[in-house]
Amino acid sequence: REVYAFASDPRNLPRWAGGLAGSEVQREVSQWSMNSPMGRVLVSFVPENVHGVMDHTVTLPSGESVLNPLRVMALDDTSCEVVFTLRRGTMTEEEFTEDAAAVAEDLATLKEICERA
Repeated sequence: REVYAFASDPRNLPRWAGGLAGSEVQREVSQWSMNSPMGRVLVSFVPENVHGVMDHTVTLPSGESVLNPLRVMALDDTSCEVVFTLRRGTMTEEEFTEDAAAVAEDLATLKEICERA
């Protein structure tokens, strides 16, 4: 629950999602806006839930929306697993490799933050 609470709060994204590092997060009605290397992005999360589902859609400056399925699943009382679905049908192998490396780094940062807390 603690990992879910931290990671699902869009205001914490710049602390662990490298592409948003240092960005100011602003509430925009039902979405959150923040800066990325591509420009201003909008992020919409599914409603808070007890299942650890943190799916979110990122709308890029181009207008393209990308769904990011993300889950925090309890393994026992003190540990969990974070699952992020990466492959989108239109990705090239190179894009997939780059995205996988970025996501791995982000999840390692999230793990480090949560373990310190």
